[in-house]
Amino acid sequence: MPPTPSEPIRVGAISVRFVLDAETSGGSATAFECEVPANAVMSAAHSHDGFEETNYGLAGVTTFTVDGEPHELHPGAVVFIPRGAVHAFENRYDGAAKFLAVVTPGVFGADYFNEIAAVLSAAAGGPPDPAAIGEVMRRHGLTPAIAAAERNREG
Repeated sequence: MPPTPSEPIRVGAISVRFVLDAETSGGSATAFECEVPANAVMSAAHSHDGFEETNYGLAGVTTFTVDGEPHELHPGAVVFIPRGAVHAFENRYDGAAKFLAVVTPGVFGADYFNEIAAVLSAAAGGPPDPAAIGEVMRRHGLTPAIAAAERNREG
C-alpha cells in the first residue's frame, strides 16, 4: 500500500507536510515539503548529530545559513546539511518558497513539528517559551544553536 501524505502541520507561518515517514521507508529516510511564506524566518538555529538533511528547492528561494554561510536554495538546487552543522532558514523575498527536505536515516518525524506547533500555540501570539522549545528540540535529536556552539568550543 503506498503511503498517504500527511495533512499539513502549521508551525507559525511555515507549513510542513510529510510525504515519507520512517515506517514506510523501514527507517531509512523521512521526507517532508516545507512551505515558507514571503519574509518568514525559522529562527531556531540548531544542529543534529543523528541524521543528515538534504533540501531540494521546489519553488521560490529559501536562504539556508549553514555554519554561518548563506546558501540560496532555488528550484532544482540542493543544500546538504551534514550532522553537527548549525543551520536555520528564511525566505528573504516577497514570493512564497517551497522545498523538499529528506532526512537520513529516518529518525525525525511529524511529532517534532506537532510539538513545536503546540508550544507556539500555547504562547497565544506572544513569544514562545524558549525552554519548552529547547526541550522539544532535544527530545527529537536537535541541539539548539547556543548548546551546539558550546559543544563545539569544548570538543
